[in-house]
Parts: sequence; C-alpha cells; structure tokens
Amino acid sequence: MIVETEHTPNPNTLKFLPGKKVSDIGPLEFKKSDKNIKISLANKILSLEGTVMVFFGKDFITVKKEQNLNWEDLKHGIISEINDYYSKGNDVVVSKSITKIKSDSTTDKPNKVIEKINEVLDSKIRPAVARDGGDITFKSFNDGVVTVELKGSCSGCPSSIMTLKQGVQNLLCHYIPEVKKVEAV
Repeated sequence: MIVETEHTPNPNTLKFLPGKKVSDIGPLEFKKSDKNIKISLANKILSLEGTVMVFFGKDFITVKKEQNLNWEDLKHGIISEINDYYSKGNDVVVSKSITKIKSDSTTDKPNKVIEKINEVLDSKIRPAVARDGGDITFKSFNDGVVTVELKGSCSGCPSSIMTLKQGVQNLLCHYIPEVKKVEAV
C-alpha cells in the first residue's frame, strides 16, 4: 500500500492519504496530552517522538509535529504505522461502532440562523478546509458573532487568521445577513 503525503499551509502539519477510508463518523482530533484514546492508530502515531496531534478526516490523516523537528525524520515512521494498521485487515480507522462525543455547542431550541450557518459551513467551507488537512466546527452564535473551532492542520496554522477573516467570515456574512463577525476559539 502506498501512503501519499501532501503539504498543508501549516508547516508543522502533514496530510497523509492512505487511499482508504479513515473515519466513518466524521472528523476527530487527538492530542498527545489526551487520556484514554480508544483509537489504536492514534496512540501509535502519538507515541512517535515529536508528534503532538493526529486528526482523522474522512479519507485522510493529518499529523502535527513539534516545531523544531524535520518532517523527513518523522514521515517514514508515521507511514509505517499507517501501513501496518491497514495491512492487518482493518478497513477503517474510526468506525461507526465508536461513539463520537459531540463537541458542537448549540442552543437547546432549533435556530434558523444557526441552521443556515451550519449549512454554509458544511457545503462551502468544510470541503475547502479538509483539502488542507483540517476541519472547522461551529461552536456558538451570539449577537452577530459566530464562534468556530479550527482543527487538524488549521489549528495553529500561520495562515488560519487570513482563512478565518477572508474566507469563512466573508462567506458567512455574504450568505447570512445576521452574521457580522467570525472568531475562533
């Protein structure tokens, strides 16, 4: 199996493309500091010296490294772990049998503006962010301000502020007049 890699706008993250399904339940992110990770591949990648975060998308894996390390020192170990995982007959890294903890915070009652925000995020923004090895999730909407969380390669990326203001904010303000500003947590 050949695992391809793609650079992302964040120099400390690299996107790994195994050519197979990765997550059946949507994007998930794990950090080295997380406890009780129930995804074996996440544990294996995070046990490698210099890795600090692993993000599972639908068909890709993004890994974040310590800033002072070189990708050439880490890349082959990560690819080896991914190959080893799939060579054992595993079809997917995160299956539907794993309960996803829903981290999106929304109001208790349905809200038309929040529904529109999520619709624009899902249809116009999330696919573009996924191409760069990341994800964006809605957190809240209060007084015209949308709060989102950037994950994967987008978390801590030098160009994430530009993406947020020139991309996400412009699109949401264009399609939803109630939105005045977008901020990240």
